Amino acid sequence: MTSLDLSCASFKKGSYITIEGKQNTGYFFIIREGKVLVSKEAPIGASMQGEASIEASIQGEKTEILGPGDFIGVVSTIFFQNHIETAMALSDVVAIKVHQKQYIGLIQKNPSVAMKIIRQLSQRLRRLNDTLAELTMNNTAQAGPSHLFTVAEYYFKQMQYGQAFYAYAKYCKNCPQGEKIPVVKERLIKLSKLPEKMEKITEFGPEQINRSYRKNAMLFAEGEPGNELFVIQRGSVKISKITDNSEVLLAVLKAGDIFGEMALLEDKPRLASAVAYEDCSVMTVNKANFELMIKSQPQLIAKVTSLLADRIWLIYKKLDNALILDPAGRIYNTIYIQLEKNRIPLNGTGPQASYTFNFGWAELFGMTGLPMAQSKLQHMKIGNNPKIQIMDNKIHIASVMEIVRQTEYYRKMDKRDRLKQGRKQVSGNR
Repeated sequence: MTSLDLSCASFKKGSYITIEGKQNTGYFFIIREGKVLVSKEAPIGASMQGEASIEASIQGEKTEILGPGDFIGVVSTIFFQNHIETAMALSDVVAIKVHQKQYIGLIQKNPSVAMKIIRQLSQRLRRLNDTLAELTMNNTAQAGPSHLFTVAEYYFKQMQYGQAFYAYAKYCKNCPQGEKIPVVKERLIKLSKLPEKMEKITEFGPEQINRSYRKNAMLFAEGEPGNELFVIQRGSVKISKITDNSEVLLAVLKAGDIFGEMALLEDKPRLASAVAYEDCSVMTVNKANFELMIKSQPQLIAKVTSLLADRIWLIYKKLDNALILDPAGRIYNTIYIQLEKNRIPLNGTGPQASYTFNFGWAELFGMTGLPMAQSKLQHMKIGNNPKIQIMDNKIHIASVMEIVRQTEYYRKMDKRDRLKQGRKQVSGNR
């Protein structure tokens, strides 16, 4: 590691290494000596002597105490965003400073460090996904092949028979003794008799690295075991989750994007489904290839790290968004988050004073996690805003500044309403 010209930094007990919301300096840290408390909010009442509440938490994720070999500030550094957490030295700390530009060199010379960072981010992302599912979907994140039946039933009722056929078939394969097998076999017979326009399963062997899918074809289903990640080469892919009898859109990914990495890294079932949003081509990477690529293709591994950092940042934003009381405020804030994610300047000047997303109303409402009935009511309300238009079935923002203004207004109203609720609770307890 010395050949990379990495330097060390020392922090006294009680000092702050990173502070939530502060600009990232372009470095993350690998702890060599000492203990560090990491929290989502700067500990209330913390003194320079390091007295802090270990009980503080972010929407269900407890603070962590990190030690030698652990990392600080990776998400913010890799994703080029302000710090999303506060790190405070619980003892005197010595840490290695790694500049963002040195990360690829670090991967090449120390592949085990790269894998540790990726696995740590992957585990954190799965925990946050579970928390977000509990908060926005009124249930815990579903896991395991038995959930394939729920996915299949949803698509069957929506008359999306290609996706239903895929999920039913995967249920049969992974749950041969499952209690729903009689129903599933009956459904498969019925679906197999439908016209040829229905997309059937396209099976690929592990040796087929490059694959093509037609629009609406399912690449994998939520709950299905997985051992590959995907790199989109052409077209786009929709990532969604079935819960409470509705489909929640998580993302629409385009050429160059990577998905499916968590199942590969953690040997756990898929957290969401992937469906071709349009005709697409992808390249797959399995576990054996992934280990080799850490050394041979550090750029790809750096991109996987960036992807994980991106998604962790986005989930933190979604967790905050899910707590907004007014549905309209939640929708405007969702648009605002997507503008941030796409790095659109929020001052509303220059050529990017307007912006067109690659999704429409249905996908936007799916991102908010709002019930369908509420979404329809808000469609009428927000759809009347002349600064938000539909062009070629995609949402076009005629004025970025309008979104900023509306978001700031609803955030201000939400803060006021929460203060009122807090006062009522205090007076009610007297």
